[in-house]
Amino acid sequence: MNSSIVSQHFFISLKSSLDLQCWKSSSPSSISMGEFKEIHDKLQILKLPLTMSDRGLSKISCSLSLQTEKLRYDNDDNDDLELHEELIPKHIALIMDGNRRWAKAKGLEVYEGHKLIIPKLKEICDISSKLGIQVITAFAFSTENWKRSKEEVDFLMQLFEEFFNEFLRFGVRVSVIGCKSNLPMTLQKCIALTEETTKGNKGLHLVIALNYGGYYDILQATKSIVNKAMNGLLDVENINKNLFDQELESKCPNPDLLIRTGGEQRVSNFLLWQLAYTEFYFTNTLFPDFGEKDLKKAILNFQQRHRRFGGHTY
Repeated sequence: MNSSIVSQHFFISLKSSLDLQCWKSSSPSSISMGEFKEIHDKLQILKLPLTMSDRGLSKISCSLSLQTEKLRYDNDDNDDLELHEELIPKHIALIMDGNRRWAKAKGLEVYEGHKLIIPKLKEICDISSKLGIQVITAFAFSTENWKRSKEEVDFLMQLFEEFFNEFLRFGVRVSVIGCKSNLPMTLQKCIALTEETTKGNKGLHLVIALNYGGYYDILQATKSIVNKAMNGLLDVENINKNLFDQELESKCPNPDLLIRTGGEQRVSNFLLWQLAYTEFYFTNTLFPDFGEKDLKKAILNFQQRHRRFGGHTY
């Protein structure tokens, strides 16, 4: 049988295999990863002198790979995002970006976008609890956000009071990192009450970064260590990474995964020390639109990475 006929028969077989998998499913997008891998492997192991060039075969192989990725990430059915329970990140850092742009795109005042922070974060906490995530650290207000207009800052301070009143009865443990002394006294009282009331809650721990910045956190930790050393409470030789970790405001294990919504690809002075070996995931989805499907996509992406921490796995 000449190479042209072999080529023709092979690709007819390939097409039939694809058609069969689609027929078995309710839609082509439900073809499993294993089925696509099997078809992809058929292309890879073919070693015949086909009239189609290697470049042509490469294009088809790449096309199948791209289709596989598309099915993996674009499937509308959340149940088809096969997350591995043992690889669920324990701690997710979250930059909730895009609220203002979401409102402006809809012809609304920016405040309308900010108002969605409370219900959206509740939704994410619910999903995270079900997935087994232990900690979420959410960036609510940075040390640089004071540069915004007084009207917007005042609105956000009032919104944060409502936020803590809501989470007072939500069932998760809530704590705050950041310089609280610069916040309005009424907000400080709300924070103290919520932290005290929820400290015994089991399950998800929600950490709110409020008037927080990475520079601030590192500086306050440094000042605390220097003060202890000057007062004879600490030997300089004993200053190390573990000690510095203990002086930072975040007392949780460092984040496994950072998610930033809204399309920007920077950390914006968030958890600078703690993110040293965190995996980053950036999405164009604006925070008010970020839901269960988006969170699962981020986690699936995280689970496909190889975390080597300076070593290697090959």
